[in-house]
Amino acid sequence: MDSIEKTQVNEAEVEVVPAEAVANPENTETPEATEALEVTENPVEEALEPQIPLMKTKEEVLARAQEIAEQGDGGNKQELDLLKQLYYKYHRANLQAAQEAFVEAGGEAEAYVPEIDPTEEQFKQVMQQIRQRRAELQAELERQRAENLERKQAVIEKIKLLATTPEEAGKSYDAFKHLQEEWREIGPVPAEHVSEIWKNYQLYVEQFYDMLKLNIEFREYDFRKNLEAKTLLCEQAERLAEETDVVKAINQLQSLHQEWKEIGPVAKELREEIWNRFREASTIIRKRHQEFFEARKAQEEENLAKKTELCEKVEAISTEGLRTFADWDAKTKEIIDLQGVWKTIGYASPKTNTQIFERFRAACDKFFTQKTEYFRTMKEELNQNLQKKKALVEQAEALKDSTEWKQTSDALIELQRQWKSIGSVPRKVSEDLWKRFVSACDHFFEAKNAATAEARGEQQANLQKKQDIIEQLKALASDATDAAAQKVRELQAEWNAIGFVPIRDKDKIYKQYREIVDELYKKLNLNHAERRLNSFKATLKVSAESGTNSLARERDRLARAYDIMKSELQTYENNIGFLSASSKKGNSLVQEIQKKADKLKQELDLLREKIKAVETEMKKEA
Repeated sequence: MDSIEKTQVNEAEVEVVPAEAVANPENTETPEATEALEVTENPVEEALEPQIPLMKTKEEVLARAQEIAEQGDGGNKQELDLLKQLYYKYHRANLQAAQEAFVEAGGEAEAYVPEIDPTEEQFKQVMQQIRQRRAELQAELERQRAENLERKQAVIEKIKLLATTPEEAGKSYDAFKHLQEEWREIGPVPAEHVSEIWKNYQLYVEQFYDMLKLNIEFREYDFRKNLEAKTLLCEQAERLAEETDVVKAINQLQSLHQEWKEIGPVAKELREEIWNRFREASTIIRKRHQEFFEARKAQEEENLAKKTELCEKVEAISTEGLRTFADWDAKTKEIIDLQGVWKTIGYASPKTNTQIFERFRAACDKFFTQKTEYFRTMKEELNQNLQKKKALVEQAEALKDSTEWKQTSDALIELQRQWKSIGSVPRKVSEDLWKRFVSACDHFFEAKNAATAEARGEQQANLQKKQDIIEQLKALASDATDAAAQKVRELQAEWNAIGFVPIRDKDKIYKQYREIVDELYKKLNLNHAERRLNSFKATLKVSAESGTNSLARERDRLARAYDIMKSELQTYENNIGFLSASSKKGNSLVQEIQKKADKLKQELDLLREKIKAVETEMKKEA
C-alpha cells in the first residue's frame, strides 16, 4: 500500500474570521485567527488501503484496470500500484510454470522461449490510458484553481470598490453580502496564493464593516445567527469524537472548518469562548488521527519483524538428507504451515512489504524446486522399473503356451525371481501388470498339470483326502473347546501338506474348506489375521521337514514381499500428502487411498509375524 500523500494546503487550513469592525473597528485580529487546525484539502489519497476485491489471475487484474479506465476518474494511486504488482506477479508465475512444463516435457531450460502474452501489451495500454487521464484531471484541477484565483481577485476588487464609497455603504450592503456568498462558492486557489488572497479579502471586508453604518439591531441579529451556526458546528465536531473511522472523522472535520471560515463574526464577548470550544473538539480528533497512524506504523514494524522471522525459518530448512517421500512430506508440511502463519500477519510498511514478500517467496520456491527435481528423478526410476516388468510380462506371455514343461518351468521361475528383484512401478499400472504376469504363469502351470497324466491319480487321491478333512472339520463345528481349536490347526496343517487336486475341482473343494474353516474360527473367536498366521505356521512345519534351505528361501520370499509392500505403503502416504482435500472429489480420493494404506499396514503386521515364525523354526533346525 502506498504511503499516505500530503496534499497541498489551501485556504481551509487557515482559520480566519472577518473582523467584526462594527463593534470594534480597530480590533482586526481574533482568537480564531491565531490558531489553525492542520487538515488537508483533499483527503481522498490519504484514505486507508482501498478495499480491493480478491483477484487470483492476471485477467481479473486487467479487467479491474479496464474498469478504472472506463470510469474516467483516474482511480486510486494505491490501488493502481497494487494492480501493477499483482499483474506482474501472476505474469511471472505463468512464465515460470510454462518453463517448468517445457523442461518436464524434455526441453532444456536454456532453450525455452516464452510466448508473447497478448494481455501484457493490453495491460500496459490500459495503465497508460489511466496515467494520461490522471494527468488530465490534475491539469484540469490546476486550471480550475487558477480560474478561481482570478474570480476571487475580481470579488476582492468589487468589495474594495464598495469599501471606498462610504456614501453608498448602506445601499451596497446587499451587494456586499452577495459578493461574500460568491466568494464562498468559489473553490480553492493555488497553494502559493492562499495566504495573500485571503489577507486581501479580509482587509477589504474589514474596511467595509468599518465604514458600514448599520443599526445595532441588525448587527446583533447577524451576530446571533452566526453564533447559532458556529454552535451547531461545535456540536458536530464534538460528535466526531465517537466516530470509529478516524480518517472519515478528520475529513468531516475539515469540512466543518471550511464552513466555520465562511460564517461571519459573533459578538466580541462570545468570540473567544465559541472558538475555544470548537478548537478543543478539533484537537481531540486531530490527536486520535495522529495516534491512529502512529499505532499503524508500530504494527507495520511488528509485522515486518514477524515476517522476517518466517523468512529465516524457511531459509534454514535444508533438503540435505531427504531420501524418502515421508521426509519430503514432513518438510513440505512445515513450509505450508509457515505459509499459513504468513497469511495471518498484516502488511509491513509500503517500502518493505514487497521486498520481504519476495524474500519469503524466493525461499519457498527454492524448496519446491528441489522437491520437484527429486520427484522427477523418482518418476524416472519408476518408469525404468515399469519397462523392465513389461519386458518380463511379454516374455512370460510368449512362454505360456509352451509344451516344453521342464525348460519352460525353469524359465518362468527365473522370470518370477527377476520380477521380485525389480522395485516398484507407478501404482496406476501396477495391478494390471501383475495380473498379466500371474495369468501367463498360471496358464502355463495349469496346462502343465493337466498334461501330466501320471499326476491325475495322485490328484484324485489328494481330492479324497481333502474331502475327508472337510468332513472332520464339519464334525468339530459343535465343539468350541481349546482342543477343538488345536484339532482345527492340525487339520489345516494336514490340508496344506496335501498336494494338488484336479483343476476342475480345485476352486470348489477350496471354497468348501474355506467356508467350514471360517465358521469354525468364528465360533472359536479367532480373527482373520490369526487364522492366516495359524495356517501359515501349520504349513511351515511341513516346509521345516524339507530342511533349513527351504526355510531360508521362505524367509527371503517374505522379506522381499515385506519390502515391496512397505514401498507401496510409502507411495500411498505420499499421495495422501499431495492430494488437496478442498473438494468433495479430493476428500473421496483421500479416503479411498487411506483405506488401502490401512489394509497394507495390516498385511505388513502379518508378514512380520510370519517372518518371526520362520526364524523360530530356523533356530530349532540349527
